Amino acid sequence: MINVGGIISIVLFYVLILFVGIWAARKKEAGNDSEEEVMLAGRSIGLFVGIFTMTATWVGGGYINGTAEAIYTQGLVWCQAPFGYSLSLVFGGIFFANKMRQQGYITMLDPLQDAFGERMGGLLFLPALCGEVFWAAGILAALGATIAVIIDMEQNTSVILSACIAVFYTLFGGLYAVAYTDVIQLFCIFVGLWMCIPFAWANPKVQSLGSMEVDWIGSVSSQEIWSYLDYGLLLIFGGIPWQVYFQRVLSSKTAGRAQVLSYVAAVGCILMAIPPVLIGAIAKATAWNETDYTGPYPFTSKQTSMILPMVLQYLTPDFVSFFGLGAVSAAVMSSADSSILSASSMFARNVYKLIFRQRASEMEIIWVMRVGIGVVGVLSTVMALTVPSIYGLWSMCSDLVYVILFPQLLMVVHFKDYCNTYGSLCAYIIAFVVRISGGEEFLGLPALIRFPGYDEANNRQLFPFRTMAMLTSLVTLVGVSYATQVAFVTGRLAPGYDVFRCVVNIPDDVERVGPDPAEGEQMAVLASGAVRLYGSKDESNGRVNPALEPDYDMDPDCGITGAAGAGANDLIGAGGGGGAGSLQLGPRQPHSSTAF
Repeated sequence: MINVGGIISIVLFYVLILFVGIWAARKKEAGNDSEEEVMLAGRSIGLFVGIFTMTATWVGGGYINGTAEAIYTQGLVWCQAPFGYSLSLVFGGIFFANKMRQQGYITMLDPLQDAFGERMGGLLFLPALCGEVFWAAGILAALGATIAVIIDMEQNTSVILSACIAVFYTLFGGLYAVAYTDVIQLFCIFVGLWMCIPFAWANPKVQSLGSMEVDWIGSVSSQEIWSYLDYGLLLIFGGIPWQVYFQRVLSSKTAGRAQVLSYVAAVGCILMAIPPVLIGAIAKATAWNETDYTGPYPFTSKQTSMILPMVLQYLTPDFVSFFGLGAVSAAVMSSADSSILSASSMFARNVYKLIFRQRASEMEIIWVMRVGIGVVGVLSTVMALTVPSIYGLWSMCSDLVYVILFPQLLMVVHFKDYCNTYGSLCAYIIAFVVRISGGEEFLGLPALIRFPGYDEANNRQLFPFRTMAMLTSLVTLVGVSYATQVAFVTGRLAPGYDVFRCVVNIPDDVERVGPDPAEGEQMAVLASGAVRLYGSKDESNGRVNPALEPDYDMDPDCGITGAAGAGANDLIGAGGGGGAGSLQLGPRQPHSSTAF
């Protein structure tokens, strides 16, 4: 029987979120539908809202449900997500936030397309897109199951309703709506879960957490150490190359504030993990066969994945569990809206505009993004309702983000002069093959390669093959880039074979345009409807003949057209004849939009 009180509470909560989202949408400057205004809230997110929305990067439905489940099934030592994602924010702030924000990028893929060409950037968009869509689908499915547990509402109805509300306010408000609803949502998570803990802890069916019979700490066996480190590194460094994170970084007013927000949000992630950790420990100390729970016991994987809503349902009074349900709903929507906006922003800018429609107007891009929001929302909802192993799909995609995107983003942000499109493509393929060869138990993919220490009994890899795949990808990127640079610049390969046009066969219509030194952090708009190319003017020195700079004009198809006589060798400083000059791996020349 449907719990009417629960229905009323969830409807009131959704109305509140919808109201805040619509109100936030009105903060968008009237008549300003530029990419920066919609995708990045005009780079005007304040400190208070910025802290909340940056924390919400990872604190969502999967975060709180997964934390409680990890505590119940394996113990605190195996609950790596809070610490891993907190460290990912710290390292992101140290190594990426400042440089990315200084360059004035709009999405995470901008520096990748700047370095490797628009089409290679489009290929790198695939793992990022899949990760965002599967993440949104997974948390929507978790919300449906949660509502079904607590108020006995039909699961499909709750999933569709939640998705529609998240899509609606994101559609009209962009990042403004996402950021301001994050404030309400995180507040609801914190208050809702903390309200439930005293009631659940005081339940007579719950033993003392200090009892010797209750092991909620867990342990790591000697044979699992390398696998444990592999997952830890995956969370830390694989948690950086996500558009949901850089969406917040790039929306900050200054580069310094982007760093501060990352550090504060890292602390916020730890603090927000405390309630689900306690709920997981309480569940571990509960004699479930003495409660009103009537399902299978010991729990199957289906029940353990819902351990947090089960604690709310069976160990707290109804009115308290409704507050907890609001917390779970808030957590889910704070993640779903961000992922939907991130995926659609990357598609509109980095695929539609930079690959297919370089002359597209700002308004056209915004409408493509809005259509993308609807498509991603529908796709995530359909997957949440139909795909049985969404977590397995997301797990695989998060691995691909780690092994493919992290090494490439690291190189283009810090060592751009030592990589090119050939290295990027080879690294992409190698990383994908090595990761797939390790198998994926959640998807039933068999291990094509059984690395050392393979656990035959449980059919799982204990070797840190994900990190190995990431390092292999990094080495391949640098190695192939260096080899192709040597081959072309020394003349061992004719310039005509430089099919990606990134070493010696560089078009003479490329120039890197940077920000006005007086502004420092804002990229200059070159021409209406034209493609933006990024990079600082300081970095341009030595790559483009300063004497030629005043003679460059905007070409809508490729970027900037050089003056007559400005050949590829004028740009890269190589000797005459298209490649017989001295070997110089860096500084490397940026690509035109015709590169791979």
